[in-house]
Amino acid sequence: MNRTGRVVFVGAGPGASDLITVRGAQRLAEAEVVLFDALTDPALRQFAPQAKWIDVGKRGFGRATGQTAIDALLVQHARAGRQVVRLKGGDPGVFGRLEEELQALAAAGVECEVVPGVTAALAAAAEMKRPLTRRGHGRSVSLTTAMTQQGRLQAGAHADTEVFYMAGRQLGALGRALRRSGWPAETPVLVVSRAGWPDALGSGHTVAALAEAAVLHAGRPAVVTVGAGALAIGPHAHHKLERAQVGAPASTP
Repeated sequence: MNRTGRVVFVGAGPGASDLITVRGAQRLAEAEVVLFDALTDPALRQFAPQAKWIDVGKRGFGRATGQTAIDALLVQHARAGRQVVRLKGGDPGVFGRLEEELQALAAAGVECEVVPGVTAALAAAAEMKRPLTRRGHGRSVSLTTAMTQQGRLQAGAHADTEVFYMAGRQLGALGRALRRSGWPAETPVLVVSRAGWPDALGSGHTVAALAEAAVLHAGRPAVVTVGAGALAIGPHAHHKLERAQVGAPASTP
């Protein structure tokens, strides 16, 4: 009798291999085939040295494996009776194209499981010791991709704290878009590149001066936190934020 294969989506975390969850490491150890993303730590191979590792990474504007090809590989290996891990950077459900791959497996009748992971927004906040939520003045968080599917930059003012992914090459333009969206010029902004890695780098700015971060974080994957969650912890932090939020999105009562 043929074995029944299945696919497990595992969130590898945003950087170093020890940020994977215990369950994620366990599922990885059971894998016979691993389809992995570009930004996953190569050290994760230690959890599944016996598996066949297949690089299906997308690297910004560079080389990329087509989504249709990834879907086909998942179905092919699962139907062959193999235990497949789809290893995604961060959390599979946050800008990880999880929906498309779940749909492909459902259409093929392939069983699957999703193991969550630490997303880059959380790693960046932890790296700089700046909580994304703040009691009384930071009660909502929005996770946004800075670039649309058509390659256009977008920004909004939807929460007390906005975290923008995939904005590293567009920091100056993002600052201007934030101003047009209603964020005051003095609103605090935090840029963290390579969050979760030993060489993570963070810098504090304002919306008006966000372009200054471009050189510092050039060529490094970065997340940009705007508003309450970007404010440094200190005795006068709340007062500074109140001044910056004139005209910015208000907290929900």
